[in-house]
Amino acid sequence: MGEGRGGGSGGLGTDLPLSSPPTPDPSPAEPHCSEGSATQQSDRSRQQPTSVGGGEKNPAAHATFAANRAHGRVSLALAATPRGTRRRTTREEGSLRIRFPDACADTQEAVLINTAGGIAGGDHFAVDLALDAGARLAVTTAAAEKIYRSLGPDACVDVTATLADGAELIWLPQETILFDRGRLTRTVSVALAPSAAVLFAEIIVFGRTAMGETVHQGRFCDRWRVQRNGRLVFAENFRFVGPIAERLGEPAIAGGRHAIGTVLMSPGDDAAVAAARAAAGQFRGEVGISAWGGIALARLAAPDGATLRHDLVVLLSALGRRTLPRIWLN
Repeated sequence: MGEGRGGGSGGLGTDLPLSSPPTPDPSPAEPHCSEGSATQQSDRSRQQPTSVGGGEKNPAAHATFAANRAHGRVSLALAATPRGTRRRTTREEGSLRIRFPDACADTQEAVLINTAGGIAGGDHFAVDLALDAGARLAVTTAAAEKIYRSLGPDACVDVTATLADGAELIWLPQETILFDRGRLTRTVSVALAPSAAVLFAEIIVFGRTAMGETVHQGRFCDRWRVQRNGRLVFAENFRFVGPIAERLGEPAIAGGRHAIGTVLMSPGDDAAVAAARAAAGQFRGEVGISAWGGIALARLAAPDGATLRHDLVVLLSALGRRTLPRIWLN
């Protein structure tokens, strides 16, 4: 079933919230990955667990499968200096790397690279970010992330960010592409000081439509939590399990569209809603935006990833983010 974020975003004619205002954080409905986040990887050489009589897994095959899983973690801490934002610590583990194409910029730009080449079932990736007071960081990925099919376990991605007063984070990865029978569980946790700012954007594309691919079955679970000054201000669970293509075809979910996106901006207000409405004529898909409680939240839905990417660029420009990571322009 599909529920929560991502389905039928409302048109620009309304400023009603497209998700319910936050309530006290419930116990997570989905398992929380202990590790996870990233950028790409091929499953051609990965062995999947096999079954023997009675449905029990072959222990040797299961051990081989576990040994072939990819793990990666990036931990990054930044500080503001008279010369702009600079790194305090950078730590890389496993197949996840981070590079800085313009180290002299006031807003530090970081590019995540998964040297494994994609994400397959059982992989775990994590990104941990810590921004000191006044630090500014823009994060993107080297390419679209691919989630390959799994015969069993989920792939797990965790993103954690802690922002001190005056810090600003722009999270703008390229799209995540879910293949047929792909399984992904992702968690996002952002802790904001009273005057910190975040713009968090994510795109999910269900199959490569240009190649005629359809995601008949799969699992995609997304859990977002945002706190400001220790208080929960945004909580959302999104869950697609089972016949994804069938669910995407329902009018109340995506109306047959195969690409969805979310942009969360905090602080955000009615000015963001007005700016998006002013750009309505430039959108090629469906875009809706709401503002409440100091947050602006936009939903996007499009027939394919290229159309949604275009609409996201238009929306970001309307919201005052006219400078995209350079890798987006290649």
